[in-house]
Amino acid sequence: MVLQLKKTAFFCLISCSIFSFSQIQAETIDSQFEQKTNQTKNSQAKKNSQFYYGRSIDHRLRARLSYYNVGPVQAPPAQDPALVKLGRNLFFEKEIAGTRNISCATCHNPVLGSADAQSQSRGQGATGLGAARRQDGEFFKFLARNTLSLWNRGVKGWDVMFWDGRLGGNPEDGFFSPAGDDTPQNFTSALAAFSIIPVTPDEEMRGFPGQLDALGNPNEMSDLTNDDFAEIWPLVTARVTNHPAYDDMLAAAFPGVPESELNITHITEALGAFMIDEFTALNSPFDQYLAGDNHAMSKRAKRGALLFYGRANCASCHSGGLQTDFDFHNIAAPQVGSGRGDAAPLDLGRGAINGNPDDNFKFRTPSLRNIELEAPYFHNGAFARLEDAVRHHLDPATSLANYDDSQVEPEFRGTYQDDPETIDALLSTVSPYLRVYGRPLREREIQDLMAFLSALTDPSSINKLDSIPDELPSGLPLAH
Repeated sequence: MVLQLKKTAFFCLISCSIFSFSQIQAETIDSQFEQKTNQTKNSQAKKNSQFYYGRSIDHRLRARLSYYNVGPVQAPPAQDPALVKLGRNLFFEKEIAGTRNISCATCHNPVLGSADAQSQSRGQGATGLGAARRQDGEFFKFLARNTLSLWNRGVKGWDVMFWDGRLGGNPEDGFFSPAGDDTPQNFTSALAAFSIIPVTPDEEMRGFPGQLDALGNPNEMSDLTNDDFAEIWPLVTARVTNHPAYDDMLAAAFPGVPESELNITHITEALGAFMIDEFTALNSPFDQYLAGDNHAMSKRAKRGALLFYGRANCASCHSGGLQTDFDFHNIAAPQVGSGRGDAAPLDLGRGAINGNPDDNFKFRTPSLRNIELEAPYFHNGAFARLEDAVRHHLDPATSLANYDDSQVEPEFRGTYQDDPETIDALLSTVSPYLRVYGRPLREREIQDLMAFLSALTDPSSINKLDSIPDELPSGLPLAH
């Protein structure tokens, strides 16, 4: 009963908180599909293929999906249960934060779409969870970006992390990160490598100079800098290896590895295994449709899919089975919030990473899986509602002209950069893919698009309360 009350209290804290293309282009796609069918030599195969070509909505949609090479997504391999168990505890564990007051789950909350419901995250110096999290004390700084979700990050090919792509790679080609030459190379995935970064910034998990930890003790990491990766990682590892409650879990997850040889990659491999196991979500109505069930999606969602893979042009960037090309595009997102780096209050995105002015304001295309669970939207959480984010894509200029910054965190209201110079810089380099073929979408069609986006939600992702452990091995409080 006590354990259930703990979970319930945790949950309460959280809860406070033209037609298809232009007609000509659509007919071109369907014509190409028909030609491909007619070239089928085997008569039975031809008969089966022709079943998918016709004038019914399913025939047209399946032709369109074939044209865009959209098929079932292969789930990642099953993870080692011992590694998952260790990773699950570490994901919620505050012991790996310099100040022992924040965990991975604070920002990547399982019951908030693996995000935190804030336009920009509050890390160190804040208390509470989700939208109710607020500054508490003198040591505080907003994180510069909206928290990205963790859905399906373990799927093969997901090799780019963060909004600006500053970390990524794979075992075959190697890994890169802000740590440069100090970046470890023995990861099994970019998702495992991803976890080496959040423990290092002072405003995120490490803590500020002079800031005591949650137990009132000095923080041995606080006087290091954000770039002292090689010095921070062993201290984080020691927090785990020196705690007796983790001895058995470490031995089970890494049999035969002496404690003295455990390092940050072991910690993050366990975190990666848990995130793959917990946040792989490939049983949405759309997945079921891709598997052959014509009844999995509503007719409205199918009409939306025809627009998505048609004249609304969404699939130019939101391509593939996960609706992302993993590339970077300027969608003229409203410049609101803290900004990032030397360009603040602007956020130059990819351009700040590679120094190429042509990449200013470009951000990585997010996957749209479970997108309706992840509000707010864009790199800075500029839009509180998914529909408004969609409408921005359809007409960025009008959206910028009418943007209302009351949607972001109260501290950032009044920070919208709507001066002519910024607006011109955004719109003059906006992605050419942000265009609708033919006439503008009607209201009904926008609602069709929204229905399709809803069909990308895996129902099992809606309530992840069961993923939360009953207590932490360290004995630190679960909720904060």
